[in-house]
Amino acid sequence: MRLPLLALCSLAAGPALAEAPLVVTDIPPVHALVAQVMGDLGTPILLLDPGADEHDFQLRPSQMQSIQDAGLIIWMGHDLTPWLERATEGATAPMLSLLEYDQTAQQPYLGDDGAAAEENHDEEGQEGGHEEGHDHSGNDPHAWLNPDNAQVWLAAIALSLSDADPANAAIYGANAAAAEGQIVILTDKIATTLAPVQARPFMTYHNAYGHFVTRFGLTFAGSIADGEAALPGASHLKELQGRLSAKQIACLFPEAQHDPALADQLLDGTQTRLGGALDPVGSTLTPGPQAYGDLLTGLADTLAACLKG
Repeated sequence: MRLPLLALCSLAAGPALAEAPLVVTDIPPVHALVAQVMGDLGTPILLLDPGADEHDFQLRPSQMQSIQDAGLIIWMGHDLTPWLERATEGATAPMLSLLEYDQTAQQPYLGDDGAAAEENHDEEGQEGGHEEGHDHSGNDPHAWLNPDNAQVWLAAIALSLSDADPANAAIYGANAAAAEGQIVILTDKIATTLAPVQARPFMTYHNAYGHFVTRFGLTFAGSIADGEAALPGASHLKELQGRLSAKQIACLFPEAQHDPALADQLLDGTQTRLGGALDPVGSTLTPGPQAYGDLLTGLADTLAACLKG
């Protein structure tokens, strides 16, 4: 008996995979981890534009529509991207907040001595952040800079995708396991890169690197700005300049999307070197599954390049 052409085509193509849900993410590191778990089944949407401020972002109408159409939303959480929380009011898709996942390693912001700080204030005595949840008190939301968290999140992402798309659960699980193995290799590589410079004190533009510092045993000596939008006043700049010399701080690192002129001003008359610009959220990287590894490797290489000098 001859089979119909449609049946022959179906046999040749093999079993059809169920369509993956539309997944929306907030920032490049989250997008990269979700892309690794989804693999060939689909491509998540990244909301944050290149070079945009992850704490305060204005969504376009097309992005608002993607949120409404989404089958799953995976984001860091209110403490980092409150604009997405506001945008999802009325949305029906389940949401996975990685910062609120119970196995996520949390830690407070670091103080100028590298120890946990309860609060950081500007010279007027007011908290420096411009957005609720970004005043550099409480827990540091830049938790993706600890790759141990990324390993935990890959499993959580696979579970959430499997709930939304049970037919492809085995694929999500296998992709997550493979990605976890790659992060183990990445972590070992970064530890090797940074081991020779762990005792070399450094300062950054703003206080976003505590998870990275703690995980890799680095010596953090403070930041220029207390909050993402708060620039230090003249008296604070003078105090910072004195600290650069008194504590023999090896390097000061500016940040992508911020004018390095302030860092140059601080270094005048000191022995501290100007390092390369750091990019804690991957705003200058090409989005995709490789972006998470590129982000952490870039941080490690930039820090080591100056601190070894």
